[in-house]
Amino acid sequence: MSLDKETVKRIATLARLKLSDERMGPMQQDLNHILTFIDQLNEVETKDVTPMAGVNTPAMPFRKDVVNDGDIVEQVLANAPEVACNMFVVPKVVE
Repeated sequence: MSLDKETVKRIATLARLKLSDERMGPMQQDLNHILTFIDQLNEVETKDVTPMAGVNTPAMPFRKDVVNDGDIVEQVLANAPEVACNMFVVPKVVE
């Protein structure tokens, strides 16, 4: 399959690209190379190849949804420049 300049112009319009006349030729060649590559991929026999991902993938294991505080307050607050009552102290930003 080969694209003519009118089709490339239409694709550019649909993609909201402003292509000058000197850029139209290289774009036409690039799109034709892409379509040639897709045609080559269509020739590959994939009947016996199992899909690697898709709707048939097994469900991912979930961890238990347990609420906790992480029990690492001291480790987190060790990074704070200033601490008060087990909380970060930040400067006032509203006057």
